[in-house]
Amino acid sequence: MSGVARLGKRTKDLTKRLQPGDIAIIDHEDIDRVAAEALVEREPAAVLNVSASTSGRYPNAGPRILLDAGIALVDSLGEAVFEDVRDGETVTVAGGTVSRGEELLASGTRQDDETVAASLEAAREGLSEQLELFAENTLEYMLRERDLLLDGIGAPEVRTRLDGRAALIVVRGYHYKEDLATLKPFLRENRPVIIGVDGGADAVIEAGFHPDMIIGDMDSVSDRALRGGSELVVHAYRDGRAPGMERLEALGVDDGAIAFPASGTSEDIAMLLADEKGASVIVAVGTHGTLEEFLDKGRAGMSSTFLTRLRIGSKLVDAKGVSRLYRQRISTFQLVLLALAGLAALAVALWATPGGQALVQILGARLDGVLSWFTMLFSPRVTGA
Repeated sequence: MSGVARLGKRTKDLTKRLQPGDIAIIDHEDIDRVAAEALVEREPAAVLNVSASTSGRYPNAGPRILLDAGIALVDSLGEAVFEDVRDGETVTVAGGTVSRGEELLASGTRQDDETVAASLEAAREGLSEQLELFAENTLEYMLRERDLLLDGIGAPEVRTRLDGRAALIVVRGYHYKEDLATLKPFLRENRPVIIGVDGGADAVIEAGFHPDMIIGDMDSVSDRALRGGSELVVHAYRDGRAPGMERLEALGVDDGAIAFPASGTSEDIAMLLADEKGASVIVAVGTHGTLEEFLDKGRAGMSSTFLTRLRIGSKLVDAKGVSRLYRQRISTFQLVLLALAGLAALAVALWATPGGQALVQILGARLDGVLSWFTMLFSPRVTGA
């Protein structure tokens, strides 16, 4: 197959430029579910990975998702591809080779159902080691952030009022589009404080709403979202460094922006901030909640998410649960349809009786008289000579 090559070492940035039929060239070890679903949505002809799509650390879901979508996947092409291939030029993929015309550029391993299944089986054998690392990171994070976790010390003051209100935290993660679509009635009727975590702010805007607050390191949120007037909270390192603030300064939207120094992920500090500021309930969209999702994220820092959920407790509700429990109230349109159906049934019942037929005839005569009078008002008058 041949197509236009699009290169990007950050998969989430590359997907913004991909067009259907392109050849995506990435550097993504252990392709996770979120990255794979983002690639599938853009419909590339093939995905060429300079790294191993499954390294063996844990059984990641990304390669299987790509193959099930009919997208060719070639692994372990090597870093030289980023030097030999220019963005926008046409390349050809044949088996595990990549060429430009007659020139061979790189060769790797073409993945299929059998190779992916074998890689996942081998990765499951090393899962116990990942669980041990996860437990160690959890303990380390607990000791490092005990003041924030236990007492909320370090959470900054924000302008957005959260006390006593519901908060919706949106992360561009697992099934966020479906969850947001399900929650639209909840959003319209309850008007929660909407917090977008990095690219989650764009997801909120795409769904037709506006984020009240954007939290994150500001590396994957669009300029349009940052300029939308939301309160901006920059996730900073523990030593106070906040690279995301530089981007806000370049855009001229740093006035009033707040830095939140903390370890862990941006979705963690969004939950902790909402909890500390008194949110009555926290509804999470696209966040990570299961062990599979923690490992699929492929980050040691995901242990902080595990502890954050323990800290917030029953106040945190996953959007998938809300979609099953929450039922929309009867809409105005449904009430109108019900009233029309009732009137139609009444009319049929009247017409079935002699008295009803006489009543309908009388009403018809009255209506005809009203129409005749109304017509005469606009008819031309004849004047005498």
